Amino acid sequence: MSEVVLKVSNVSKLYRLGEVGTGTISHDLNRWWAKLMGKEDPFAKVGQVNDRSKSSKSDYVWAIKGINFEVKKGEILGIIGKNGAGKSTLLKILSQITSPTTGSIKAKGRVASLLEVGTGMHPEMTARENIYLNGAILGMTKKEINDKFDEIIEFSGCIMYVDTPIKRFSSGMRVRLGFAVAAFLEPEILIVDEVLAVGDAEFQRKAIGKMKEVSQGEGRTVLFVSHNMAAVQSLCTRAIVLNNGEVSFEGTTEMAIDEYSKMSLSEVNNKVHYSLDEAPGNEFIALKNIETTSTQIKLSDSIKVHFSFWNKLDLEEVLLCFDLTNAQEQTVFSTATSVKHFQDKVGSATCEIPSNFLNDDLYSVTLFFFDKNMRRLYNKPDIIQFEVVDLERELSYFGKVSGVVRPILKWS
Repeated sequence: MSEVVLKVSNVSKLYRLGEVGTGTISHDLNRWWAKLMGKEDPFAKVGQVNDRSKSSKSDYVWAIKGINFEVKKGEILGIIGKNGAGKSTLLKILSQITSPTTGSIKAKGRVASLLEVGTGMHPEMTARENIYLNGAILGMTKKEINDKFDEIIEFSGCIMYVDTPIKRFSSGMRVRLGFAVAAFLEPEILIVDEVLAVGDAEFQRKAIGKMKEVSQGEGRTVLFVSHNMAAVQSLCTRAIVLNNGEVSFEGTTEMAIDEYSKMSLSEVNNKVHYSLDEAPGNEFIALKNIETTSTQIKLSDSIKVHFSFWNKLDLEEVLLCFDLTNAQEQTVFSTATSVKHFQDKVGSATCEIPSNFLNDDLYSVTLFFFDKNMRRLYNKPDIIQFEVVDLERELSYFGKVSGVVRPILKWS
């Protein structure tokens, strides 16, 4: 049976909302006295669950609460969850940057972490000096660092700038150096946050390969946090899903990704249907229904967007238009059609977006209606959403392919 090298038991972190600081002196004294007497934090009882979508009813919030898991030697554990789920707080506690409010962490061996661009790097010091500084922090001797120095510099690709202060490095170069230091100075537990997304394709491949190597070949443990499910699936042997500061799922990587996808898509609405009495609109137009093929659509599949509406004033012609915007609120395209045929005052139209056209992203539809003289009749922003996913792509590059669209073009 594999040795457990990291055990997290009932770990929670309570933060105070609002102004920076723990609050008043009386709050601090009350908390200190309770801790001294071995009692529960008096403000823990009023702490609120970490749900960023809801308004606060308390001055205190549980960033994470009741986290329990174990990691064995040689495992690569994926930690996934939406923004604000508590991933960064958990990693900072594991890295001993901050302490938990309750619970305990037992780790065997040295822990190295790469949580943000340039973590652990002093900007005024050179790359060479930072390597020796980080090695000393990890408890390594100068000889041990000397033995690894050339490998670190070669992997980072910063040979030319080895004696240049870190503050003059680009964010990608700092990540390269930071990862190389964290991986090659042989910690028993390596913690890597989303920072790999900053690097280019070549570096991402090298970093993923190095994490597999240190795990499988050298028996070291890796905790990997990412929003990129392709990287998580390729790299991790097991995963946990965080939601509102709590572990909502723990199991195989495939099942964890499936659970995360369901959780993310639960907030996406790809169809709306209305009766005439409740339909949004005005004296000219009332929406009947709008829907796409499904909530989650493969990049290689075409997408059908169907519209129907009530023409309340029996207009001879209605121009139906929609803008498609991505998660970055960029307009991908605008398109329109003329609707001239109505049955019982209902008009309808279907737009087909070809396969292999949209990039993998989350999209929203904003709807417009005009009469034949281009007078705006009605508009409805972000009425439905859908997600395009790239499930069939080879796992050779773990970042999002750049571009608003991603068509397959003919070359000769």
